[in-house]
Amino acid sequence: MSELNLQPFLGRPLPRWARVRQHLDTAAIEDIPAAVAAAFASAEGAIQAGQRVALTGGSRGIDRIDQVLRAAVAEVRRRGAEPFIVPAMGSHGGATAEGQLDVLAAYGITPEAMGCQILSSLQTVSLGEVEEGVPVFFDRNAAGADVVIPINRVKPHTDFHGPVESGLCKMIAIGLGKQTGADTFHSRGFADFHRLIPAVARYTLSKMPIPFGLALMENSYGRLFQIEAVRANRIWEREQELLRLARERMARLPLERLDVLVLDFIGKDISGLGMDSNVVGRYYSGPTGTGPDIQRIVVRDLTEATEGNAVGIGMADVVLSRAVARMDRAKTYMNCLTAKTPEGARIALTVDSDRAALAAALACCLQVEPGQARIVRVQDTKHLEEFLASEPLLPELLAAGRVEILSEPAPIDFDDRGMFRD
Repeated sequence: MSELNLQPFLGRPLPRWARVRQHLDTAAIEDIPAAVAAAFASAEGAIQAGQRVALTGGSRGIDRIDQVLRAAVAEVRRRGAEPFIVPAMGSHGGATAEGQLDVLAAYGITPEAMGCQILSSLQTVSLGEVEEGVPVFFDRNAAGADVVIPINRVKPHTDFHGPVESGLCKMIAIGLGKQTGADTFHSRGFADFHRLIPAVARYTLSKMPIPFGLALMENSYGRLFQIEAVRANRIWEREQELLRLARERMARLPLERLDVLVLDFIGKDISGLGMDSNVVGRYYSGPTGTGPDIQRIVVRDLTEATEGNAVGIGMADVVLSRAVARMDRAKTYMNCLTAKTPEGARIALTVDSDRAALAAALACCLQVEPGQARIVRVQDTKHLEEFLASEPLLPELLAAGRVEILSEPAPIDFDDRGMFRD
């Protein structure tokens, strides 16, 4: 196979760039155990001594989720009950019991750290049907508990929009449904999610002992600022309010148009889609219509916590070979098969260095002089407080009034291997 010759593009001038910082909301919880204790106290009486209580552990990279779960375990024990944790993540972790334990362990959630059992199984029980013959499934271990407490972050979803998106309803309807439930859900298509998630959640709440859920809220820095116990009869209404708040607090790129966005990392701990479509303004099918308008996206690597699950890499235009090498096909493919989105695993133009990736991305842009290109480099779509922006973007960023320049513009510099000098 012939090698890609990028030499005609490598000699083109590049703009200088500077490090900038967004002014985002900083309110955050410092004492996680105290916040969890206060939440449990607001739902006093829901847990009785001697009961077995199932707590859910999801696959998202929620801020300090290990501390949240450990504190929840302590609160259950304080009430004389016996807690255990169940992985509630649909098909993630390769849709195996062992793989889902590995996902939790990557977040520091282990039996030793939590002080309780983690019961991982892909087995489910059937609770019945809703709507037009849609079966409802529920984790078998959780179904054997006296009490089930779903714990999840409330935020905008990457694949669909509705009154509720990612949060307690989705954890109840899909996370606890394991691979069987997730596959059944996704077979209906994302266009039905806004209707099916509340229908399945309501049905499940009527059948299973779920007295309340813990809703977690993150600020623009991805830090927890609110932990709230939501009673079962209030989950539908309250989650809609929390979703609106989450959308307001969500960090975004303060720009309407980019030529190239460079993502250092994608991963399931960053977003269910690897990169958040609400941030990059695109989905597999094209632009979301919410902006920003980005011509080309470069992906440099996968996070450690994603455990090789590279779902979402199909939204990139150029990827580094090291990201492709770290891709676990079994985990990625299973996630894509369950979600009915094989395009999520497609591999774009693959190069070995940052220099080559930037050259290839710019070569694929329309009506752009490379030396005046509008380029942004961020860690990932969850951490947007600081980023590198090319010089042509700086006046626009300053005019927005929410950004400060942290460094003087400097050349985009590469080492001997063609990798960015950080």
